[in-house]
Amino acid sequence: MKRISESVTKKDHAEKAAGDARYIADLSFDGMLHAGWVRSGRAHARLLGVRVPPLPEGYRAVDRRDVPGVNLLKVVTSEQPIFAEDEVRFVGEAIMMIVGPDGAKARELARKVEVDYGDLPASELFGEGAETVASYAYKKGDPESAFASAASVVGETFETGYQEQAYIEPQGAIGFYEDGKSTVYGSMQCPYYVKAAVAQAMGLGDDAVRIVQATTGGAFGGKEDYPSLLGCQVAVAARACGAPVRVVFDRREDMAVTPKRHPSRIDYEAALDAEGNVLALRMDVTFDGGAYLGLSGVVLQRALIAAAGVYRVDNLDVRGRVLASNTVPNGAFRGFGAPQAFFALETFMNRLAFRAGREPLDYKLRHLARKGDLTATGGVFHHDIVMDKMIEKIDAMSGYREKRARYASQDGRYRRGIGLSLFLHGCGFTGSAEKDYIKSVIRMAKRADDTVEILASNTDMGQGLKTTFAKIASRVLGIPLDRVIVENPDTDRVPNSGPTVASRSLMIVGKLVERASERLRDRWVPGRADEVEEHYRHAELIPWDLATFTGDAYPAYSWGVNVVEVEVDTLLATAELKGAWGVFDVGNAIDDTIMRGQMEGGMLQAIGYGSIEKMENAGGKIRQASMTDYIVPTAMDVVPIGTALVDNFYPEGPFGAKGAGELTIIGGAPAYSAAVEQAAGAPVNFIPVTPERLMEVISHD
Repeated sequence: MKRISESVTKKDHAEKAAGDARYIADLSFDGMLHAGWVRSGRAHARLLGVRVPPLPEGYRAVDRRDVPGVNLLKVVTSEQPIFAEDEVRFVGEAIMMIVGPDGAKARELARKVEVDYGDLPASELFGEGAETVASYAYKKGDPESAFASAASVVGETFETGYQEQAYIEPQGAIGFYEDGKSTVYGSMQCPYYVKAAVAQAMGLGDDAVRIVQATTGGAFGGKEDYPSLLGCQVAVAARACGAPVRVVFDRREDMAVTPKRHPSRIDYEAALDAEGNVLALRMDVTFDGGAYLGLSGVVLQRALIAAAGVYRVDNLDVRGRVLASNTVPNGAFRGFGAPQAFFALETFMNRLAFRAGREPLDYKLRHLARKGDLTATGGVFHHDIVMDKMIEKIDAMSGYREKRARYASQDGRYRRGIGLSLFLHGCGFTGSAEKDYIKSVIRMAKRADDTVEILASNTDMGQGLKTTFAKIASRVLGIPLDRVIVENPDTDRVPNSGPTVASRSLMIVGKLVERASERLRDRWVPGRADEVEEHYRHAELIPWDLATFTGDAYPAYSWGVNVVEVEVDTLLATAELKGAWGVFDVGNAIDDTIMRGQMEGGMLQAIGYGSIEKMENAGGKIRQASMTDYIVPTAMDVVPIGTALVDNFYPEGPFGAKGAGELTIIGGAPAYSAAVEQAAGAPVNFIPVTPERLMEVISHD
């Protein structure tokens, strides 16, 4: 029998390759209207008045007065208005839509709307006196005693910037209102998140709200939270106008008003023994959340859980906070707080190695966690850790050790550097969320023609979930892949199997598909329709307590090692990528080609985060709000990326699989900055490492 990992043609390959896939911009309905936006031009102000000019027949203004339910967006909490009421808190906040049959005309009319403001004090990124809107703290062991008895104490501060998701398809949604029922089609990750938000805004029960995921052209976390807001807005507009309303952002609007990766400041302190080994760590994290909390508190949780990374540290003192600012709200992005934390930790561990007179990898290996060790939060690494094999493999692929030694002594204008990072990622929702809140359910329906449909709310946004779900069912049932049907989720048809986030879909929901397939197989009668339903079962390990931040934060961890090689022009402070390698433990990959896409794509996105993806907020406005100004890596900026997997069967995942999608973006930035550090001979405590900032730290004596 073939390995399940052997690649197959993706389920949606043919329609996408032929251009037949229908995205939101491709959908059209009779009488459909379009919208132009009236958005805040101030970072923080009272709304004193909004003057709408006379509108032509068929055009209508839609604002907060048209919201029939609660004018607040339901995310973790409800605080951001669907349409601004008495105050605006960031440039770009939605005040009003002008809706009509011609989109260009609606946008022209929206530009003529006049807004009177009463300016209020505005807090920018990490501004003085910024309000703390979320905070957590925890300890492990006895950090106070460790610091008091340490031979030395060393501390450093690290900074990370914004990152834009840069999905190919911008945000889009279509709202309908017929016979007392709201329907929203959207480009989204989490249909049931949108359903809950629309139900609250429209004042409707669950049965009166239907959400349908359209084919989605990328997300990277950027379509976890924002589609709930856009879905509410088009739902309200459709009810107010009595017709379908479609909104598809252009790129500039998308980049100006949608959430980004959180900028951060992270302080680390280490208590060291006489040989320079780590006795204890202190971590203090500050995230800028923007104008509204949204998902920021949950993002912070994951960053804090990563405090010790892949290392055994017996004594920890960890704290963090989210600050509010009058800037665009920040939210979900692949990695969800871990990329910031691992950049800081891995860079700090390199510095501790230098201080101890050791090569960074050897220093890190002395501290590496083993199976059975306690995690940062007092949970346990319950499963095999195969980092030794992974490091051996990546050294053979990249020549890391030999190059690191060779590049230690260089002169001249052009100098090489090579850097390495070790990292992990918790698979699934943090803490007890899977058990207490999500409670995933799937159904599998066998039809009389012996085809089988998987009914789940998880979405394929390009990562291949339709294919991997279908492969699991096909293998268990012993039927051809084309006899397994996986459609885009429609909440009127599929149960709530949870959101497509947190590297959970394949490991958590895929396991439900495996179990449901086994039940269906055992009662299979050719030619007879049947249906089974499967519910999530929580493997209770060490119970999670959010109040104390203790216990098993995740049921399992995926692991990674990245190596990046660069050449730095020390005169111009530019860095050219020369090599990139990644080795990953994701349990057992369900499809090799899909996993290769995750590895190469995630690493490139991470290297972009560490190098060229510069975004600034000036006066409350995103300065790089177009793909002309915000630079992402292209084929001209990248070299072939070497990737490999080390199998490490996870018994609680389908066919041994663990989470994979987010893991691959975590290690690229710290490996890149470490390579630049070696080549430039200068410390790099910030990302992105742009030429301007690198020039500031390079010595030209």
